Amino acid sequence: MRANVRIAAGLAALALLAAACGSSGSSTTSSTPTTSTSSSTGAAAGGGKFLACMVTDTGGINDKSFNQAIYQGILAAAATNSNITTKYLLSTTTSDYASNITALLGQKCGIIVTNGFLMGQATQTAAKQNPSAKFSIVDFSYNPPLKNVDALVYNTLQDGFLGGYLAAGMTKSGKVATFGGQKLSTVTIYMDGFYDGVQYYNQRHHKSVQVLGWNEATQNGEFSNNFTDLALGQRIAQTFITEGADIIFPVAGGVGVGAAKAVQTADQGGANVNMFWVDTDGCVSLPQYCKYFITSVEKGITTSVKVAVLNTASGKFSGGNYIGTLANGGVGLAPFHDFQSKVPASLQAELNTITTQIENGTLKPATKAAV
Repeated sequence: MRANVRIAAGLAALALLAAACGSSGSSTTSSTPTTSTSSSTGAAAGGGKFLACMVTDTGGINDKSFNQAIYQGILAAAATNSNITTKYLLSTTTSDYASNITALLGQKCGIIVTNGFLMGQATQTAAKQNPSAKFSIVDFSYNPPLKNVDALVYNTLQDGFLGGYLAAGMTKSGKVATFGGQKLSTVTIYMDGFYDGVQYYNQRHHKSVQVLGWNEATQNGEFSNNFTDLALGQRIAQTFITEGADIIFPVAGGVGVGAAKAVQTADQGGANVNMFWVDTDGCVSLPQYCKYFITSVEKGITTSVKVAVLNTASGKFSGGNYIGTLANGGVGLAPFHDFQSKVPASLQAELNTITTQIENGTLKPATKAAV
């Protein structure tokens, strides 16, 4: 479908921009951080090396979602520019954020990448106290923008809307479901888009597909209240399946892996249940569950982080806010993979039309979350 082609083309363009900022190759070594656990790392700035650092959220570096996508962007920058070395510190609780940022400041990182609403304040405090240091934060922005923070945010209302429309067009039971990891604007904006996409499909096709787990009007719904409890994700998804939902969209990081397990179990029991993945292409990050992923509602996290790191390493850092959209390739639906032949051509054509309408502003999905 064209929406898939556009996101791929947009991210490819960003990748080309990034590649122009450095030579091929990578350089990483191993060391132990002052807190938590480290991965590959390099010498601090000086001696010709540029150290790109990251503080993870509590989901961990291999969460198959948000943190992993960010670190892949940092590693991609290192693979492009051999002058870049990398390091991360794990946060096991929210109280680790500030101390991990401080620890990395002491190691003279060329850029420190943080992520999410919960790390917004700690990043802002560190940035203001260290005006010569450079930061990038994913999925959070500041008003007014901070000159030494490259804030990367994504208008996932747009591709969430496409996802809801697609889900409504693919359901057999007439019920779809979504749930969040925490009630944060970066989570509920996906859910708003998904909910409104279903309602738009109902309006156009005179259907009555129900959304379980979220109500855009009341802003009430189902949340796991963490991004790590796979067993809870499985229980939430199983409840939705019991209630009749045959497509589930978790916006909950690693908790969504539990939802995938519930979908797999239901399938093995003879039920026809599928799902969407979030943030990254689930068929890449969770290939064992690819057969259940109709699509993934993506952010261009990896490529935008790669560009931010490469730009900083080459002396082209620019603070302020980047907003990923359908038009610039910063958000979109992943390829359909195993479902390419199962999504009707007429539905794919409708998604193409809606994509164009959102891009040119003739269709404006609504949300109560900050974009």
